Amino acid sequence: MINRRSFGKALGVGAGAAAVGPAGPRSAAAVPAATPAGLGTHTGPHTGPHTTFPRIKQIKAGVLDVGYAELGPAHGPVVICLHGWPYDIHSYVDVAPLLVERGYRVIVPYLRGHGTTRFLSDQTFRNAQQSAIAMDVIALMDALKIHRAVLAGFDWGSRTADIVAALRPERCKALVSVSGYLVTNLEANLQPLAPKAELAWWYQYYFATERGRLAMEDKTLRHDLTRLVWDTVSPTWDFDDATFERTAAAFDNPDYAAVVVHNYRWRLSLADGERRYDGLEERLAARPTIGVPTVTLDAERDPFTAPGGGTSYRDRFTGPYEHRTLPGIGHNVPQEAPAAFAQAVVDADRL
Repeated sequence: MINRRSFGKALGVGAGAAAVGPAGPRSAAAVPAATPAGLGTHTGPHTGPHTTFPRIKQIKAGVLDVGYAELGPAHGPVVICLHGWPYDIHSYVDVAPLLVERGYRVIVPYLRGHGTTRFLSDQTFRNAQQSAIAMDVIALMDALKIHRAVLAGFDWGSRTADIVAALRPERCKALVSVSGYLVTNLEANLQPLAPKAELAWWYQYYFATERGRLAMEDKTLRHDLTRLVWDTVSPTWDFDDATFERTAAAFDNPDYAAVVVHNYRWRLSLADGERRYDGLEERLAARPTIGVPTVTLDAERDPFTAPGGGTSYRDRFTGPYEHRTLPGIGHNVPQEAPAAFAQAVVDADRL
């Protein structure tokens, strides 16, 4: 196994960013990982006291039987926390209790192809295009009879939350989005990036090959590949083997390989989506703005964090808005900096 710190240095990860408020830059300095009283002031990578959720519930929603964790009062304001790849609901194992302390009902679902979430039919296409995953969230909200919720996510979860906020703003009370505006534009994705940026996306191109698909279907290779991603995109997070293994169990879902491979191939226009989502994708191709109250978070040590302190996507957010940079934090923001993430949820809800 390659040491994550030495590999992170090889990638050249880590870039500062400005904190931007509704009227533009507030400060050239990064903000602390958590500043307001009540949710802590931890500023560095974190391994928290919680290791698991009390129990996992299941509910039929759309084309899925969704597995999800639920904490907090049944009638509290709802927060839906959305994980990314290669992660699972444990990214929020420390965030959720912090939000419950503030009176929130917290829902953390396994995305399609992860954990205990299953397709209801063997005949359903294992589609992972962006609009399909976003509509899974709407279906889950409908099944749980939740009209509006604060949506918070990172990685796939940011993209999913962004899409719901953009296309169905009446369902999104407020938004927390790590890395800002992540809606995929297929045409733009055909253009090459700077070489260092392309290097960080190595697995995207690996999954475009048959070798990559076979690796994802092989349990041992999948385990080592996803662990390597953790090591490289969170170079300062000193997590232990048990923390990774708790999440890696979610990758044993029978549809995991198909969903992950399709997601990355679709982004590169190497795999088709479903025609029923064409209308949604056409709207997303126009880069719709997001008008709900939003806090965006940039992780300083995440190799995917764009330079400029959020300026590259600032014009996509037209409502009440704050931007924060988290120093010393890598890609898995809610698990590395749970207090900062939970505070962002509380603050977005108050914008």
